Amino acid sequence: MRYYPVNLDVQNKECLVVGGGRVGERKVMTLLECGARVTVVTTLATERLQALASEGDIDLKTRGYEPSDLEGKFLVIGATDTEDINEKISQDAAKRGLLCNIADRPAACSFVLPAIVQQGDLLIAISTAGKSPALAKRIRQDLEKEFGPEYAVLLNLMGAIRQRLLSTGKSPEAHKQMLERLLDEGLLVMIRDNRIQDIDNLLKDVLGEGYTWEALMKIEQGPK
Repeated sequence: MRYYPVNLDVQNKECLVVGGGRVGERKVMTLLECGARVTVVTTLATERLQALASEGDIDLKTRGYEPSDLEGKFLVIGATDTEDINEKISQDAAKRGLLCNIADRPAACSFVLPAIVQQGDLLIAISTAGKSPALAKRIRQDLEKEFGPEYAVLLNLMGAIRQRLLSTGKSPEAHKQMLERLLDEGLLVMIRDNRIQDIDNLLKDVLGEGYTWEALMKIEQGPK
């Protein structure tokens, strides 16, 4: 295994995408979804990128790449269709010690981007170390069939339960068996089938009085 698996926090980080075609657009959208501040450098931008720029969501520079574009950046993605430019981006980023990904060029990357399956805060990443994006895509499609939206709801509920249990001052280890029991006794299926009464009965049986679907989901949603 060449690459060290990691989930990277790019919230409010300055990120650069060079290339404004469909591939660059996809990279931009993922960065924005993760809260990054994105600059795009490209001679030709898609309509969606132009719209994002007009709305102030990205900083769009309609010109060719310059090494100075890397100044102050946390991460850079090269997504042009010109090999020489992509190689130049990779070399410039390496000199500055920046995280760099070049689309479809694993050898020029300091990190590669996995295929992902996402349901709310649940994120499943699939990597073939750049050897076969087609295989990664096929595995992603298979996993999407298995991990439906009920997993996002389950994760929210489990997070609310854990938060409330931790507020009692007990260690996470003290809660482990209870949380595992909820999963073992079919909480996921109850959520998928919208069996709220069964969920409440299971919560009471495992956790005690006061743990209900309604109360816990209010914790997850937070104050309005």
